Amino acid sequence: MADKCDLCLLGLIILSSLLTGTSGVDENVFISSGENARLSCNNALSDCKSTTWTYSNSHSASVELITLGIKNKDTERHERLSLESDCSLNIKNVTEEDYGFYTCRQYVNGQKQGTDARVFLHVLHVSVSPSSSSSSSSSSSSSQTEISPGRSVTLSCQLYLYTILSCDDRVRSEGFELLWVNQAGVDLKTDSRYQILSSSDQDHCFIITLTTTLLNEDNNREWRCQLTHRNQLETSVRYTVKYSVIVISVAAVAVLLLALLWLICRKRADNKRGTGDSAVKDENDHKETYETINMSIPPAARANEQTDDVTYSEVTSSNTKPVKSLNDHDDTVTYAAIRGREDQL
Repeated sequence: MADKCDLCLLGLIILSSLLTGTSGVDENVFISSGENARLSCNNALSDCKSTTWTYSNSHSASVELITLGIKNKDTERHERLSLESDCSLNIKNVTEEDYGFYTCRQYVNGQKQGTDARVFLHVLHVSVSPSSSSSSSSSSSSSQTEISPGRSVTLSCQLYLYTILSCDDRVRSEGFELLWVNQAGVDLKTDSRYQILSSSDQDHCFIITLTTTLLNEDNNREWRCQLTHRNQLETSVRYTVKYSVIVISVAAVAVLLLALLWLICRKRADNKRGTGDSAVKDENDHKETYETINMSIPPAARANEQTDDVTYSEVTSSNTKPVKSLNDHDDTVTYAAIRGREDQL
């Protein structure tokens, strides 16, 4: 019975090719979101000015992306598109919305030439449950999110598979399989700490979810969602858990501030020490001044005076050094020693 179903599916595919008027070889491209895709144009002529690329999927009508070698700027993705010298179509930073059916056709003088080159683009995409993390990034093949240990996280790996048949029929008939594995490539279904479920819906042809409670040792841990087609690996998406580093950043800033405050205090202490040394030096510069004055008493004056009379002389001394401040009390003292001497007759 299963063999008959497979034959029926094959017949439907061949019939679809006949109805569209093409008999060329179809190409299936499997890619992870965030990567760059290259779609070959096997029927290209020598001049890409005759090449037209069209796109459609199950939710949209056919749209011309490239018309006679010129990129159509009216499309939303035109900035991510480019045409190579061999007329292949490049799509930069693929998203899940890029999956679908691409056709390369050749026109000469308005007449279609040859058969169409058809490319089916299938995209593998991973997202994190919104309730599991405050921030997430799942637009690249190596996604990361900042979360914390002790919380439950759910990762959803979605295969956007373009098909004219039902998803379940094609997945089953062509042997597609999604797996969550660890860094060593071991299927996580064998580990009881992970809850893994498979499902499908109208928008996503194949979904496999991984749910677990994060442990301290899960920081920087990598999980991979792998897509295999008839036991051959087609593409995979890596997802890395990264815990928040806010606490570490705050600690680093605190250490930096403490170091800065220590330098400021040390600088101020050095300045005060330098000011004190200068003040001592200034004080030492104010030395006391001593003057000795020898007085001679003329003989005529001494004739009528007693020998023990003393003549006093007033001596005034001024300090030429500048006054530092009103609080400085560096008084200069002048001493005068007066001696009386009698000249011998």
